[in-house]
Amino acid sequence: MSERTTDYDDGRAGPYDHTRWDDEPESPPEPADIDEARENVLDGWPASPAPPDAGTEPPPAAPLAPDETLVGPEPLAAPASDEPLAELDAVAEPEAPSPEPEPELEEPAPAAAAEHAPGLLAVPPGYAVLEGEPNGSRRAVGVVVSRFNGDVTSRLLESALDELERVGVARDAITVMPVPGAFELPLAAMALAKTRRFACIVALGCVIRGDTPHFEYVAGEAASGLQLAALETGVPVAFGVLTLESEEQVEARLGKGAEAVRTALEMADAFANLRAAAAV
Repeated sequence: MSERTTDYDDGRAGPYDHTRWDDEPESPPEPADIDEARENVLDGWPASPAPPDAGTEPPPAAPLAPDETLVGPEPLAAPASDEPLAELDAVAEPEAPSPEPEPELEEPAPAAAAEHAPGLLAVPPGYAVLEGEPNGSRRAVGVVVSRFNGDVTSRLLESALDELERVGVARDAITVMPVPGAFELPLAAMALAKTRRFACIVALGCVIRGDTPHFEYVAGEAASGLQLAALETGVPVAFGVLTLESEEQVEARLGKGAEAVRTALEMADAFANLRAAAAV
């Protein structure tokens, strides 16, 4: 590397020149010099050489080579323990309280399904209407009742007899025919209807579901047999047989005895009005 010179006003030559280079620029510092400068910075000492003597200008910074980049000092080492920093973080950012779990809402018990929709039948005006009423005057009624599940059928019979008395059917006009079970109800109802002594028949029984298909067979045959007895004889037969899932459902359905009585008497009255209308 050629020596740099400068001319002062008094003709003296100096070792520094910031305006002119006699030859190629000075090469960049070696990596060892950079490491030494970095260590000086970390030790608190300046990385640059001592300033020149008074009366001389500081040397210009050496230009960087095209591929060279400035290398800064290494970051300061982390403290030996990060416990103080953790304490500061704990003070600066308090831990958010954990959200309280929402209380679990109990699902409401499903409401019992309604057995029928409310409301009354409305017949538009202008039409001839032939209907009956649950009128028991001057009518004889036959009642067939199952002895099976006797505690339930006894209460059904009591409900039916009370209703018959309420609507005006005399006791001597009522015939009660007990049978072994619900399966025998259709045959007994048809036998009573064929005598032509009764205006209507009321069938009472109780079938409770068990562990076998017995329930389906008995309940189905009782319903279809009672319907067949009415169709074969033309005498109204009311279905007052309880078909229950369990014995706990009995109390809410004991009124089916009285309901069957009203159904039978209304159909008997409607048939009587039909015969009267047809005779005119």
